[in-house]
Amino acid sequence: MSKITRHGSNAVLSNAVEYHNFVFLAGITADDLSQDVSGQTEQVLRRIDELLEVHGTDKTRLLQAQVWLKDIRDREALNKLWSAWLPEGGAPVRACVQANMADPRHLVEIMITACR
Repeated sequence: MSKITRHGSNAVLSNAVEYHNFVFLAGITADDLSQDVSGQTEQVLRRIDELLEVHGTDKTRLLQAQVWLKDIRDREALNKLWSAWLPEGGAPVRACVQANMADPRHLVEIMITACR
């Protein structure tokens, strides 16, 4: 049976899970919730870069992204930063939806699946 490695686990979730050469990141949100959607998105993308590096991969190896926005009208602002962050020709499959966030100050959350 293949080994599943869980990181930063609690009773509800793991912050990351490694299986074979796949890395699954939990939904990443901003720390500074006083920022607008652009500021929060920048924080989230920086954090994703950091976490991917910790787990032996990077954004050139993205497979899937799930994006939740508090207000779907912020999609254009998110996409501007997202497109600039992605490596050329490296866009993963992606869903982007409006959602009620656990904390109403959260404006964006992104969940990533990557490979090594």
